[in-house]
Amino acid sequence: MKKEQGKEQVHQSIQRNRKYLKDKLGIGVTFDVDFRTLHVLGRDIDFYFVNGLVDTDYVIEILKKIIDINDDETNKRKIDEIVENRLTNHQIEKVEEMDKAIQQLLSGLLIVVIDGVSHAYIVDTRNYPGRGPSEPDTEKVVRGARDGYTENIIENTGLTRRRVRDEGLRFEIMQVGERSKMDVCVVYIEDIADPGLVDEIKNQINSIKVDGLAMADKSLEEFIVSQGINPFPKVRYTERPDVASAHLFEGHVLIMVDTSPSVMITPTTYFHHVQHAEEYRQVPTVGTFVRWVRFFGIFASLLLLPLWLLFVLHPELLPPELSYIGPNEEGNIPIIIQVLLADLGIEFLRIAAIHTPTALSTAMGLIAAVLIGEIAIEVGLFGPEVILYVALSAIGSYSTPSYELAIANKLTRLVLILFIALLGVKGFVIGVTLYILFMARSVSLNTPYFWPLIPFNARAMMHILFRVSVPLNRQRPSIVHPQNNDRLRNNGHN
Repeated sequence: MKKEQGKEQVHQSIQRNRKYLKDKLGIGVTFDVDFRTLHVLGRDIDFYFVNGLVDTDYVIEILKKIIDINDDETNKRKIDEIVENRLTNHQIEKVEEMDKAIQQLLSGLLIVVIDGVSHAYIVDTRNYPGRGPSEPDTEKVVRGARDGYTENIIENTGLTRRRVRDEGLRFEIMQVGERSKMDVCVVYIEDIADPGLVDEIKNQINSIKVDGLAMADKSLEEFIVSQGINPFPKVRYTERPDVASAHLFEGHVLIMVDTSPSVMITPTTYFHHVQHAEEYRQVPTVGTFVRWVRFFGIFASLLLLPLWLLFVLHPELLPPELSYIGPNEEGNIPIIIQVLLADLGIEFLRIAAIHTPTALSTAMGLIAAVLIGEIAIEVGLFGPEVILYVALSAIGSYSTPSYELAIANKLTRLVLILFIALLGVKGFVIGVTLYILFMARSVSLNTPYFWPLIPFNARAMMHILFRVSVPLNRQRPSIVHPQNNDRLRNNGHN
């Protein structure tokens, strides 16, 4: 086999190509990789494919076209040109490197090798198995589109392009993983997104050295973002094309990974995780109301239970009007143990619900709510107020739009509870102070995580607190450093 700069080349001898591909791909051992040979104008033509990743009907149609060459053509010298013209496909690429051909083959494309020709043809006949673009379970809206991203990166680019019909929209695809060759796509609008941000993301992706990305986008995230022990999400995930497209118009950069229905939005701050598409499907007043209710839920998931525990342990802090807060009598178990056990019990139920078939999850919830909760109170394991405030905190967690943020807030809540149990009022003050300092020092792709609160930006903070009407929202967020700030300017487009 010839070599050029260390790369294996497609040889003119089809026998050598067959041997190389057989040894490399295990043809004859692995059943899903196969090839078909046709004899055309006195030469062999090999078609290599992966069963399950190609459109079988389409491949058969191409084979028919090639077979017809024997009846319609006689010029053996131009067999290369004749075959190329008979490959009825809108996307054909000519390659000379065998390794590149193999990479495309394993991605689901058809490889055509002609005896006596030192290059191969790559024909896009992919037909990945998967589901249709249905509405994401975790991002449902009352009004709005019902389509969502799927595990097929080609479909995902199409869903995005349908909403962003801009000539500046770019989908830059690359492969990550020495063995998996996972398709990763960086998406941005060229004349809006910060070129420095785009280059930084692409450089970090290209520098990844790993066998494969078995967990797809989550594995990729851990290479791109320095997470450490920080439990708070530094990128935002969405399965909604409309949400992803809205962030593209703001100047964000998206990262798509094949086999994952979630798209990463970068860079993001804490407050990107507290917004939901439903707010923008209602009039601004209703959207603001919904947003504030959601803010209250997030606040409750983080601070309601620690504050209640603080007032129970230090009732002197309560004004007379709120003196009813706290258990009327001591239970059999210390209150701090009750709180921790009940909070962890809710987490047990959540994990169990995830692993329980849908048909049984409702029954399990009824058992947990009616039997376990009621019996636990009757036997004195938990006080009624403990169950109430733990449940309110759990509801607040479920109202948090970002699943990752909800889990991070739960961990923060448990830490605050432990600080209060150990140090009382001082523990609460220290815990909240450390929380704010920790968030203020966090960054995501060189972006302050607590912006626009720290550093403070009054205009951006107003847009966080209130759902502003689209015609009044003229400026793009400055935190992403867009190349042009005016959303409603013509920008030179027709």
